[in-house]
Order: sequence, then C-alpha cells, then structure tokens
Amino acid sequence: MLKVLNIQNYALISELEIEFQSGFSIITGETGAGKSILLGALSLILGQRADTAVLKDKERNCMIEGIFEVGAYQLQGLFEELELDYSDTTTIRRIISPAGKSRAFINDIPVNLNQLKDLGTRMIDIHSQHRNLELADNRFQLMVVDSYAQNKELLAEYASRFKDFRKTKNELDELRQTAQSEKKDTDFLQFQFDELAAAKLKEGEQTELETELEVLEHAGEIKNALAKSTHLLNGEDLSVILSLKACIQSMDQISAFFPKAAGFKERLVSTCIEIEDIASETEVLAEDVEFDPERASWLKDRLSSIYSLLQKHRTDSVSSLIELRDKLGKKLESIHSYDHQIEALAKLLDQQRSILSETAKTLHQKRQTVICEIEEQLQGQLQQLGMPNAQFKIDMMEDSDFGPSGTDQVNFMFSANKNADLQEISKVASGGEISRFMLSVKAMISASVALPTIIFDEIDTGVSGDIADKMGSIMKSMAANMQVISITHLPQVAAKGNQHYFVFKSDDEDSTSTQIKHLNKQERIGEIAKMLSGANITAAALENAKQLIGA
Repeated sequence: MLKVLNIQNYALISELEIEFQSGFSIITGETGAGKSILLGALSLILGQRADTAVLKDKERNCMIEGIFEVGAYQLQGLFEELELDYSDTTTIRRIISPAGKSRAFINDIPVNLNQLKDLGTRMIDIHSQHRNLELADNRFQLMVVDSYAQNKELLAEYASRFKDFRKTKNELDELRQTAQSEKKDTDFLQFQFDELAAAKLKEGEQTELETELEVLEHAGEIKNALAKSTHLLNGEDLSVILSLKACIQSMDQISAFFPKAAGFKERLVSTCIEIEDIASETEVLAEDVEFDPERASWLKDRLSSIYSLLQKHRTDSVSSLIELRDKLGKKLESIHSYDHQIEALAKLLDQQRSILSETAKTLHQKRQTVICEIEEQLQGQLQQLGMPNAQFKIDMMEDSDFGPSGTDQVNFMFSANKNADLQEISKVASGGEISRFMLSVKAMISASVALPTIIFDEIDTGVSGDIADKMGSIMKSMAANMQVISITHLPQVAAKGNQHYFVFKSDDEDSTSTQIKHLNKQERIGEIAKMLSGANITAAALENAKQLIGA
C-alpha cells in the first residue's frame, strides 16, 4: 500500500508530504483545488512520461517520491525479473530537471520508464473517469473474466507459447516468400554457375596463359636472339669465353711477380664460369623454342573464354570469377535446401499449434465455468445500486484464429430497463450506470487480484443520494482487502472513509499553491456539512454530517 507521497515543485505544489493509512481514505476539495494534480504526480512514479511543463519553479528540479509497503503481495519474483533489490518497504523516486531530463529510482537503483510501469501496474490501479470508456473495450471485458477466473498463470503460459507460434509462423511465411522469389531465378543462376564451373578456372591462370602465348607468337625472334647470343659467347671463330680464358692465362703468367694479377685471375675465372652457364642455357633454350600453332590456337581460345567471362560478369580478374562461382554455388545450394527448411518449420508450427490449441481450450473452459457466477454477482450488485431491473449477460464466442489472449471473444450485454433487449453495454448504459457498473466490476475482481492500492477518481460522478451511499459502502468493503482511496464530491461517499484528506489552495504574495490537510474528527464533520449545504454551513447540515459519519 501507499504509505507516503512526497511532492516537490510540481504544478501548483511547492512542497507537500502526505501520509496515507490502510483501509478507506477520502480526498475532497473544491473543483480546481488540485486533486487531479495529486494523481498526476503519482502517475509520474508509475511510469507516465513528463516534461518541464510540470515544474512550478522552472529553475528547480521536480521530485516525486512514493513509499510503499509491499511485503504482503509476493512481489519478490517481479523485483528479480526487473533486476532490482527487493525490500518490503519500497521507495520509488522520479526527478525531472529544468532541462527536461528525467531520472527514476526504485530503492535507489536507477531504472527506466518500462521498469516503473511494470512495477507500478502491480502496486496501484488509478481509476479515473476516462477509464470508464474501457468498459466498451472487449479486451478489458475479457480481462475481467480472466481476473475473476484467476487465469494469470495460464495466460502467461499461453502468451509464451503464442509468442513462439507467431515467431515460427512469421519465419515460415518469410521463408516461403523468399523461396518463391528466388526459385524464379534458379534456371538463370544455374546456367551462370554451370558456365563458370565448366570453365575450371585457376588462380593466376590468365597471367600464365598470356605469358605463354606471348612467347609462342615471338618464337622466331626469340630463337634467333638466343642462337646469336650463344654464338657470340661460345662461337668457333670469335668467342667471349675464349677471350676470357686468354685473359686468365695472361694474369696467371704475371701473378708470380705481380701479386694483383692473382685477384684479377680469380674474378675472370668466376666470370668465365657464369658466361659458360649462360651460353649453355641459351643453346638449350634455342633448341627448345619452337612455334606450336595448335598450342597457340588453344591458348587464344582459352584466353578468349576467360575474357568473355570477365566482360560478361563485369569484373577484372579470374579471382573475382572464382569468388562469384563459389557464391552462386552456395546460393543454389541454399535454394535447393528451402524445401527441407520449409518442411521442418511447417512440422514445428503444427506441433506448436497443437500445444497452443490445448492451452487455449483450457482457458476457454476456465472462462466458461465462471461466466454464470460473474453474471449473477454483477447483476445482484447493480440491483443494490439502484438498478432493480438490470440485466447482464456475457456472450463468449470462439474464434478460429489464435489471438494474444486465446481464441475467445467476449461481449458484455446489458439492459437497465425491464423487458428491454440486451445490447452492448457501451451503446445503452448512461454515464451514471457506467460508473456503477465499473465500481461493481472493480469490487468483484479486487478479491482475486493481489493489488495493494486502488484509487477512484470521482467514480461516483452522475449519482447521488442513496446510490452514492451504496457506492461508498462498496468501496469501504473493498478496503477490507486492499487500500482504497477515493476522490469524491459526494458527502455520502466521504462519510464512509476511515481517513479524510482535504485539498485546498493557498495564496502568498507571489503565487498560489496546492495544499492538503488530514482532517481530524471535528474538521471532517465540518467538511462533510459543507459538502451537504454549501459555504453557509447550517446546524442541520452539521447534524446530518454527524449522522452520516456515525452510520
């Protein structure tokens, strides 16, 4: 339950601290005094977005802090899921800076808005007037049935399986579309792959072939040059080698008395050996070099094929062609494997559909078993709230498709008049009837939902007199299981509270501020008397107020 709400620099509030009690608490005040401001501040620590417009003083931080007692509500698992430190006394704080930066903390650990919302929805239900519109929402109606049937764990199990089912179905649909699209191009891709594969390309092949062809096309010139070189180096009439050997002999003759000649001799011997090797190699090469027209023709055809592939695929190297061939091969392999992948996913989807169907069936059965109880309980409650001819029925239909909450759709059918046809509640119920219906719904499910606090913001709008008194009694009875806070303008409701808070405005020289006061017994009698008779409180109003409180 909410123990303390501390508000600083928010809207018309400079600084305010409210201590709440268990049971049924009432908040009253003049229209415009700032009751809605309190709910706005509380909404911030429950994850609502905010901006600098909420700052009363634009130069200071806005701070909202709530202290909650949560030890009786088994929230440890949620704290673990949110990776937060658990404490029976939990503090939630929200700070908004003048620059618009927002920070939030749970037990002094920084958190994001989603974490605030996840925790907030398990701690407080704020029911404002616009929430009455939810009654027309079939999802809300189904939630009411599930809350009464206590389907929380079963719904979580279904939601997990539904998520897996949707994921598999989407994957299967995408795979089928991809397979259908890519299979259209299979023949062309296969032709490209076969053409490249048949070419049997090798790394560096183009350069080698071009070099070999160049040699063959100049075979005559090469052969003549090599033969000429061999003759010059080692010919019979004039030979470089013979000349070198003569030089070696001359150096040898003078080396005995000219020491430097020995060095020249060694160098000449080395040079002679190298030239003899060159002459030998050129002689062999000259004999080997022959023009082979068949080989030259094959080289030209092979290079022509390579050039054609390079141009066709707009690339400049054999390496790129090989890379493309391998890529095409993998793509074709992937396309050919689509059928197996589709078959495996379809089988998995059938298995998931079967399991999901069983869970949906269990949900349907549990809902079916409580519908009569809900109808009887709500109809009885409505009759007590001044609608003796009220009729209520829940239509539940099964859909062929799975939805986020199963295969069921529910529709609340209602009539406030005797012998009138039942219609959708949003089409026939008045504002006051909707308020009474929503209160009855909240009262019914409050016992089955472990929620620490519920706040009613003028849920009694549109009713008065005896009906207001009965609505107050219902809220008071709810307070036996949870903390109930009601913002009201009706004295019949206000008199039912265990605690009474009065919201008012105060003025100083510079500004107007919203304040709140916890009323003592005498002050409370005066406030309820004022609600009964207006600003001029009469003795009769005071006596009536005492009687209301005493009752």
